[in-house]
Amino acid sequence: MSLLDGRNVLVLTTNHGTEEQELRRPVAVLREEGAGVTVAAQKDEPVRTVVSDREPGAEVRPDAVLAEVRAEDFDAVVVPGGTVNADTLRTDEDARRLVTAFAEAGKPVAAICHGPWLLADTGLVDGRELTSYPSLRPDLSHAGGSWVDREVVVDDRGPFRLITSRRPDDLDAFSAAVVDALRDRKAA
Repeated sequence: MSLLDGRNVLVLTTNHGTEEQELRRPVAVLREEGAGVTVAAQKDEPVRTVVSDREPGAEVRPDAVLAEVRAEDFDAVVVPGGTVNADTLRTDEDARRLVTAFAEAGKPVAAICHGPWLLADTGLVDGRELTSYPSLRPDLSHAGGSWVDREVVVDDRGPFRLITSRRPDDLDAFSAAVVDALRDRKAA
């Protein structure tokens, strides 16, 4: 039996423009560790991923639609990057509702690359230390965050654990930090 058995993670995505590895690798790691993972997209259609924001990536079939999932059914949320994905999610009312609900419930919120845009636009970075793709530094700083250049940043200073990483090269550290957050929640 895995330490993450019974833990459920929600991954938020649009149907186009999500960075392939930032979606697929954390999902694979979490599932290997025994967590249930639900990929929720805006529509019940395949997610057309991208590689380096330019090349077409693999299609990923979502498990659910953003409008139909509830934060209370999950233990953590993951927001992958991809410029188009993140820019679209930050204005999506369901994505905004969900990350806010996770934070208010004290559940881990994880975002990589451009994913923290959603967190900035929902007020979740104010007073927090975090990282992202470097071009987001001004946006996150203007939203009250303290931006640092590290492969993964885990900030426990607020009402919820905030986990952020910069880019696909940081996926091992990012995925491990999400697994650790779920282990810590289970142990508590």
